[in-house]
Amino acid sequence: MEPTLLQTDVDPQVIADGVNLLWVLVATFLIFFMHAGFAMLEAGQVRSKNVANQLTKNLLTWSVGVAVFFLIGAAISGVVGGDGFSLTLAAENPNEWVDWLFGAVFAMTAATIVSGAVAGRAKLRAYVGYTFVLAAVIYPVVAGMGWGTAGPLTADGVLGAVIGAGFHDFAGGMIVHGMGGIAGLTAAWVLGPRMDRYNDDGSANVIPGHSLTFAVLGTLILAFGWYGFNVGTAATVFEVTDSGDLALASFATVGRVALTTTLAMACGAIGAGLVAWLKTGKVDTLYVANGLLAGLVGITAIPDTTAWWGAFVIGGIAGAQLPIVFEFVEDYLKIDDVCAVFPVHGSAGIIGTLLFPFVAAPGVVDSVGTAFAAQIAGVAVITVWTVAATAIVFGAFKAVGQARVSEEHERDGLDVSEHGVDTYPEFGQPDVATDGGHTEEIIRSDGGDPNDGRIKMVTAIVRPDRLGAIKQSLAEAGAPSLTVTNVSGRGSQPAKKGQWRGEEYTVDLHQKVKIECVVADIPAQEVVDAIREGAETGEPGDGKIFVMPVEGATQIRTGKTGPDAV
Repeated sequence: MEPTLLQTDVDPQVIADGVNLLWVLVATFLIFFMHAGFAMLEAGQVRSKNVANQLTKNLLTWSVGVAVFFLIGAAISGVVGGDGFSLTLAAENPNEWVDWLFGAVFAMTAATIVSGAVAGRAKLRAYVGYTFVLAAVIYPVVAGMGWGTAGPLTADGVLGAVIGAGFHDFAGGMIVHGMGGIAGLTAAWVLGPRMDRYNDDGSANVIPGHSLTFAVLGTLILAFGWYGFNVGTAATVFEVTDSGDLALASFATVGRVALTTTLAMACGAIGAGLVAWLKTGKVDTLYVANGLLAGLVGITAIPDTTAWWGAFVIGGIAGAQLPIVFEFVEDYLKIDDVCAVFPVHGSAGIIGTLLFPFVAAPGVVDSVGTAFAAQIAGVAVITVWTVAATAIVFGAFKAVGQARVSEEHERDGLDVSEHGVDTYPEFGQPDVATDGGHTEEIIRSDGGDPNDGRIKMVTAIVRPDRLGAIKQSLAEAGAPSLTVTNVSGRGSQPAKKGQWRGEEYTVDLHQKVKIECVVADIPAQEVVDAIREGAETGEPGDGKIFVMPVEGATQIRTGKTGPDAV
């Protein structure tokens, strides 16, 4: 008979420890990859002039936050959780740092949620300062209260002594996401809305983000990483029994966690899309994406206990509440939550956490009333602490005039004012010249017949999708050189209605391309004809072509002037 694994000389405890450590690290790396999702999701929902700022905040959230959580936050969490004060750097066993890293990626997830709520107007120093405090104190207190061995919200803490049951949050539906969403809402309230977000009569203006593609890509990356969040929290794969045998530990029910996570994700997208359709008659893409995330947030506190049908309920409700709560925050609270972090993370996390005893699988909950009371108490304590701490920190920055950028900087965009960069330089406006005018790039064009010895500039405002055909026509006409700028404007083309997160807005400035072609030895009319041939569709909005005289030209490399320079 062949020997079994346990009949060899290998210590079962070594196998269990090795597999468990490897699994926790894999889950940790998945959760870290969620930061790429947050970066894309948030960058897509802000204006193009604020993209670099949003990406920088995501980078610094991780960099500053994880260092602070290592030096300070983890120890604070241990004190609040009843484990005593112990600095992470003083760990006796190097593998203890695996557990710290797993906790750190949860902490940084809570921190980065806030950046989406305050996008477009928060000073970088204020946001980084808040990230420091969140990683050092705010989140560690919440994690210690709910996940410590004897934290106030655990069965062995104050809550257990008073109510008879502890607060249940398996993977951070409230401790991480609910806390992050509430913090983001509070910070956005303290900062105030972006300029032009609300009219004098209180009505809201829609400010669309610059890339729906980025937002959806970020959503899917987050959904992928979420399996590390939920399934990864079943951190103990194997355990060694008293008889010395290997047995499944938390992985004994890991299939339930994976199933409920997946079903809630799907139902969140369906619920949000359905409500958006009922409200506007259209299935809003961004609501579907945000709803998918809301479904994930809703199940995150309870994937280990929820019945399969409960995942449908939790996901559907979490997604359906999203458009309703966002509208309430925007229209009634007048809080400018740019990336909808509260309805996605805050309210969805609260709802999923509170519904724990009502959707639990048979035999999980002894007393629905007792369990529900514990959930209410936990949500209330975390909410009060998060609101108070966040308001104090951002309020302090606001009191000394360091919370948000100036009006001029907000108009220009935070990419330039905070970082000195332009995320999309090739699509930007012409550079400002020292004399207050604008520099115009003049490109040489070759071939053609004389143009009466004069220089002319042909300028065309056309549809962006016709650029390729126009370039081909110009090349065939012997004038391949041109300057292209992305612009927006209005003329005879009628205004259109657009939607951003289910809200309608008027699009009266249409995206166009401006083509400039300076010619000397080719007739301007030939260039006009070539552009018209490539640009015409026969519909309003095809654009216009202008021909203007040019006083002079100088070629920088050779110093030639006049027609010779062109």
